[in-house]
Amino acid sequence: MGSSERYRDLDTLRADAQAIFAKGLDAACPAGRVVAAFSEDATLAEEVLSASEVCVVAFGKAACRMADAVAGLLRTRFPAVPWRGLAVVNRENSEPVEGVEVLSSGHPFPDEDGVRASLRVVEFIGEARSDALVLVLVSGGGSAILPSPADGIDLVDKLETTNLLLGCGAMIAEINAARKHLSVLKGGGLARVCGERRVRSLILSDVIGDDLSTIASGPTVGDPTSFEHVKRILQEREIWERVPERVRLRVGRGVRGEVPDTPMPDDPLFDQVENRLIGSNSQSLEAAMAAASDLGYRVEVLSDRLTGEARVAGARFVSHLGAALSSSPREGPLAILAGGETTVTIRGHGKGGRNQEMALAVAMTANRIGGDRKLEAEGLPWVFLSQGTDGIDGPTDAAGAIVDSGTVARGLEKGQSAEDCLARNDSYTFLEASGDLVITGASGTNVADLQILLVSGSR
Repeated sequence: MGSSERYRDLDTLRADAQAIFAKGLDAACPAGRVVAAFSEDATLAEEVLSASEVCVVAFGKAACRMADAVAGLLRTRFPAVPWRGLAVVNRENSEPVEGVEVLSSGHPFPDEDGVRASLRVVEFIGEARSDALVLVLVSGGGSAILPSPADGIDLVDKLETTNLLLGCGAMIAEINAARKHLSVLKGGGLARVCGERRVRSLILSDVIGDDLSTIASGPTVGDPTSFEHVKRILQEREIWERVPERVRLRVGRGVRGEVPDTPMPDDPLFDQVENRLIGSNSQSLEAAMAAASDLGYRVEVLSDRLTGEARVAGARFVSHLGAALSSSPREGPLAILAGGETTVTIRGHGKGGRNQEMALAVAMTANRIGGDRKLEAEGLPWVFLSQGTDGIDGPTDAAGAIVDSGTVARGLEKGQSAEDCLARNDSYTFLEASGDLVITGASGTNVADLQILLVSGSR
């Protein structure tokens, strides 16, 4: 590789980062993954052909795109098979789908529209023939989009319980166990609603590690936890007496066997259920890696399960870059990639999201440790992109951000302090000033986040 091929200026790096992300996003295309599932599984097509009726139920951020793909297949490949469709999606991703009833509800905050949509899902399945094939299309966000409170409690009870668990530091597995036992459709509840009908679930994962029982709270997957488990969690977290009275009553009745528990994974009802993972963050990361390699970058992966505090993860990128530049010859431009989903600890009252916070942390950390000066001295421009595949980063209109060695200075010129903004969780304000926000709108899919750090080769 000649020197002209090794060196990439800042504009080229920024364009490359966005092109690499686009390839990762393409790999999570809901329509493409649905079509691939039918192409790769001849049994699925045979089951559709033999069905007296196909009942399509889609929910999550990708519900409309997945339902549209299935509807297209049913019209073209299986025109003789009767079918009906229902999709429940967050408002940002709501769009008409021919032949499909589309309902929208709140995300990330569940609302009464979601409760009504949950009831409609139960009713819709109940209208299907007893020997129908129920094709369930699951994507991230489904848990909030279909909140479905169980008998005897309401949405406020569920939200108060969840907030108490979050406030006491409960682990996500503990929170999920409680939510499943306070819901109609979660924790295998949808499979139970389907009764003896055959159920085939095609699942697009937004969960790191792709635990099927966690994606949208596992509506067609067995739940290994019990009411006794939930009561123990609430007691050990010292919030049993603080959760709403109706929650305590329901859990107590469940412990006594007066309310059916969530179905265990070995429950016979799952004999009629098959769950198939059709898309995930790892697939998107692999596609991004291939795209970076095709563009001539030497590719390293920081993590394929990036979690933890966003600003800490940003610092890890800078440390990894420093180690990579010190330990190995620079044979052309370098790409350091990651996929996952980080978190943000709220310390202030600013505006932003986990991707924006990580991007700002990278820009700040590189400046603070002198990384920028070292890179500039060697003529090595760099950029860092952190972006959500769903096109939404926190409660903002941005999908993420793309920063470089000039980000901190550009923000400062506009009167913003990177340190102050990060301290109050106000990354959006700073990155808007520096011109580094990425705004795409809702993408219609959701497989968590991708991070791309690109460094030019030497001249």
